[in-house]
Amino acid sequence: MYSKEEVTQLRKAFWTTFGQYLRPIPGSEGEKVNWINYRTGFKGMNFRMDANKQEAYIGIVFSQPNPDLRILFFEQLLELRSVLHGELGEEWIWEQAARNDQGQPISQVYQILPAVSIFQKADWPQLISFFKPRIIALDEFWSTAKYHFEPLG
Repeated sequence: MYSKEEVTQLRKAFWTTFGQYLRPIPGSEGEKVNWINYRTGFKGMNFRMDANKQEAYIGIVFSQPNPDLRILFFEQLLELRSVLHGELGEEWIWEQAARNDQGQPISQVYQILPAVSIFQKADWPQLISFFKPRIIALDEFWSTAKYHFEPLG
């Protein structure tokens, strides 16, 4: 069992390490990218990465308070499903109606890596190997897909 301070320090250490590992990698359009806090340019639409004591998560999350707008964004992404999966090289999980950790309604498209812990440094290479190709593939996908969302935003 870790203290609250140890949990905070381990999380910070992992994300700092991951950020340094990806820092030299430019975005698909050659620009510098903050891979940890990736900006899509649309309010309420984020690329999220998270890890806890039992799994890792990467996903596209729609958290717009207006349910009609949230569903519209989700459906727009659904139209690009084959392009997204082609770029990722794998199928992801699609949930139009879900809830975040605070109980707020969201829509999400995501992938999980089970049986890993951010608190076990021995798992960090596996976590990095999970996150790195997927966030880079999301960036590659987003370089062309973002234009499909402009009429919504």
